[in-house]
Amino acid sequence: MAKFLLFIFISVCFSLSSQELPEHDFSKVISKNIRTYNKNVKSAYRIKDFDRAQFLFDSLVKYAINGSYFDDFTVKKLRGRKNVAFKEFKKPVFLMTCASWCTPGSGEIPALNEIAKRYKNEIDFVVLFWDKRNSVRKVTKEYDRNINVLYVDELDNKNSHIIRTLKHSLGFPTSFFLDKEKKILDVRRGIILPYNEVYSVSFSLNYESFRNGISLLLNYEDLKEPLVDAHK
Repeated sequence: MAKFLLFIFISVCFSLSSQELPEHDFSKVISKNIRTYNKNVKSAYRIKDFDRAQFLFDSLVKYAINGSYFDDFTVKKLRGRKNVAFKEFKKPVFLMTCASWCTPGSGEIPALNEIAKRYKNEIDFVVLFWDKRNSVRKVTKEYDRNINVLYVDELDNKNSHIIRTLKHSLGFPTSFFLDKEKKILDVRRGIILPYNEVYSVSFSLNYESFRNGISLLLNYEDLKEPLVDAHK
């Protein structure tokens, strides 16, 4: 009897481990956690405990967001076709959410351009802005053509839950690192530098930050390939 129960236990464990875990939408995960997060982070900022605020953000990402799957949504493309669905990007994705009223550091866009040129064959680079087409066009002239510049006119997306979630949850600028299946591997805030920071420092810090995130994507994809081959 004991051997029989042990066999059942092992069989059940193997069956569970061989199945993929259910996919969790990013928007649902955020909706479940954002109220508590906002309450705690506001308290931290109120007493100027910035380390605590960063800890709360890192914890939200590590224990709730990472491993969830980015929802599909359709937005407008600044160049070329009028609309694009997020699922149309087939490579791992670097996604940065921005707003036209945010002023980037002097070296941020040049650093991202260099990264995009270097890794354009392995990664889809996407920058998503919140504003009208004309406003976005004015602030995105410096972006390289290897970067997909998208924009959200909220008047056209009143019923999109993921659009509202992206804008009103983690702030701007925020970078998402997604694998081919749109699984979130990490979420990071943009580098905050003094407005008058010299170009060389701004470029160097942003370049290293972007490259570090891209390395995460490339290493993750490399690790997955042997597992697929072994399974076959």
